[in-house]
Amino acid sequence: MSNKQKLHVKVGDTVTVISGFYKNETGEIIKINKNTGKVIVKGINFKFKHIKPNTETEIGEIRQFEAPIHHSNVKLNIKEMS
Repeated sequence: MSNKQKLHVKVGDTVTVISGFYKNETGEIIKINKNTGKVIVKGINFKFKHIKPNTETEIGEIRQFEAPIHHSNVKLNIKEMS
């Protein structure tokens, strides 16, 4: 049974991280997972994955990707209407 959460943000919103290592940094939401309540913010929370070669002809690599952040750790930036 999946427990979908109601989120206060949507894809394309500009948000500010309010806790954690990336506190006070801003970015745009590029993906949302409603089942876990996590969001992926562009340019925030980079992680590295070391990938071993599967065959002798392949080479290993280090892949960098944006890890998800819980939606409660981001704050929506309100744009001022002029």
